[in-house]
Amino acid sequence: MNLPIVGAVEWVKVEPGDVRLPARMDTGAATTTLHATDIKLVEKDGKRWVHFSLLDPATKEKVEVEQRLRRKFVSKQSDGSAQHRYSVKLWITLGENRSLVEVTLTDRDNMEYPLQIGRNLLVDTVIVDVSRQQHVAK
Repeated sequence: MNLPIVGAVEWVKVEPGDVRLPARMDTGAATTTLHATDIKLVEKDGKRWVHFSLLDPATKEKVEVEQRLRRKFVSKQSDGSAQHRYSVKLWITLGENRSLVEVTLTDRDNMEYPLQIGRNLLVDTVIVDVSRQQHVAK
């Protein structure tokens, strides 16, 4: 397999919005999850869209994004409560690879990294070498 090697944490670009974020590569997670705020389901022309904000670490400004709803689901939390979550498709550039990926939007403010890259992007795209260190400040 002639795939690029990435470390446990890498910088990625998320589009639309052209936001560059530090991301943790998580081979144990099935899906990719992104920290977003102001998440709202809206209807336009009879179709469901998700409006949300991303924080650009470079400028500290909110970037408003609106994407078609991919799916809506309920996620059980560790405290037993249920949380409604939405997923959308976003372009994610990891190294030289740009992929259109389903991304779950949620509040990851208490997490070390705003983006968790799951197997839905990693499989057959890159090899994760957790011993490879890259300095990524939060």
